[in-house]
Formats: sequence, C-alpha cells, structure tokens
Amino acid sequence: MSTYKSFETERLLLKPTTEEDAPLILALLNSPKWLQYIGDRNVRSEADARSYIQTRMIPQLQRLGYSNYTVIRKSDREKMGVCGLYDREGLEGIDIGFAFMPEYEQKGYAFEAASEIKRAALEVFGITRISAITSRGNTASQKLLEKLGLTFSKMVQIPNDKEELMLYEFTIG
Repeated sequence: MSTYKSFETERLLLKPTTEEDAPLILALLNSPKWLQYIGDRNVRSEADARSYIQTRMIPQLQRLGYSNYTVIRKSDREKMGVCGLYDREGLEGIDIGFAFMPEYEQKGYAFEAASEIKRAALEVFGITRISAITSRGNTASQKLLEKLGLTFSKMVQIPNDKEELMLYEFTIG
C-alpha cells in the first residue's frame, strides 16, 4: 500500500484506507448521518468492514491510484472520518466525497480534508472535472461543496439508487 500517495494538511494526515481502518469504517457506515444521507451498506462487523474496504475501496485505488482516504488528526492520531475521490457509475467526472464521525463535525476538518483532496485531484492526479452528489436534505454537505468551489448543476439519479440526488460540479478550463 505504501506506493500510494498520502496527503497532509496543517492538522490532518490523509492516507489510503486499508483493512486496519475497519473499526473506523464500521462505526462510520453505521453513524446516524451516514445512514440518513448515504444509506445502509449492511456493514455490521469488523469483518464486514474489512470486506467493504477490500471490494469497494482498494480495487479503485489499485486501478486509478486514488480512492478513499482515512482522515487522521495529527495531534493525537485519532481517526476521524474519510474523504476521497470516487469513480462512480453513472456520474461524469470524479466524485469527491467526505464523511466524519459526529464528534468531529463542525470543526473545519471536512473542509480542510476535502480542500486537500481537491488540490490533489487537480495537481497530482490531473483530474479536470470534479463532481459531487448529495441528498436534498443534507444542507451541511451542500454548503461545504459550495465552499470548495463546486456549483449545483442538476438533480440526478445514479444506478441502483431510487433517490434523486443533487449534482455539484467543478471543471477546469
């Protein structure tokens, strides 16, 4: 895994998610906002979380060199959430996404992590079109996407999801 890039900000380390992050992924995927805004992924144990990482995150990392990053606070090495770049079926451009455990919300960590991941997308990975999807009720996510420079484009549906989602986009050039 060490051949893949990690990133750093003033307060945070962002490293590609690995099986050792299974406890965080288990907690995050079962947190109230994840279930409300992203959906139930049927991850009920650390073994399920390891499998989710192996099948949903690592293949894209191996294929494209970027995927899901575990966000770690430098001061105490606490794993707080995830931020990443996702090649999603049914979306043009690469999707930027983020999710944090409730106790780390409203502290600027998501913006700090997502700003660095957006910078990496443009400068390290050469991505020219960044997309993001969020549910209509997730105003915190919408505000963060706008703060990152993405603008609302249209309502979309992605394959295997009946909910209409808000699509935000950012394009270079």
